[in-house]
Amino acid sequence: MSGNSLQYITKAQADYARCIDDDRLEDWPSLFHGPCLYKITTASNYRDGLEAGIVFANSRGMLNDRVSALREANIYERQSYRHILGLPSILSEDGAKVRSETPFMVARILQDGDTSIYATGRYFDLYEIVNGKAQLHERTVVCDSSRIDTLLALPL
Repeated sequence: MSGNSLQYITKAQADYARCIDDDRLEDWPSLFHGPCLYKITTASNYRDGLEAGIVFANSRGMLNDRVSALREANIYERQSYRHILGLPSILSEDGAKVRSETPFMVARILQDGDTSIYATGRYFDLYEIVNGKAQLHERTVVCDSSRIDTLLALPL
């Protein structure tokens, strides 16, 4: 199953990155299935087992609220992201449940064209493979740096 799981997860990762990079944030919560968890933390907190995240959402409703806040409440300079993803590694499989780790790099592009590396790190994910499709249940975004831009506006 690992070969197929890798293929399904790779496709799900590409869909996730395109959703954010194409500014289709309203579609982002639908990439999560069922009761979900989305968390952003630092490598040092992750390594030390500290549960508190910089961003924490444990339902699709919370993800929808985050998108609404970005669109309607928060004031920030318009920007876009470009995700560069490495190949996922399958960490474990238990029936249809698959845990994976994927390295990422995100570039941030500001309105004036200034482009910078915004974040690097790893996604630790739990997927469920259903009918040939990987559905995301949990995503823990572990940023390599503990220096987080105060403008962590868009999902990573």
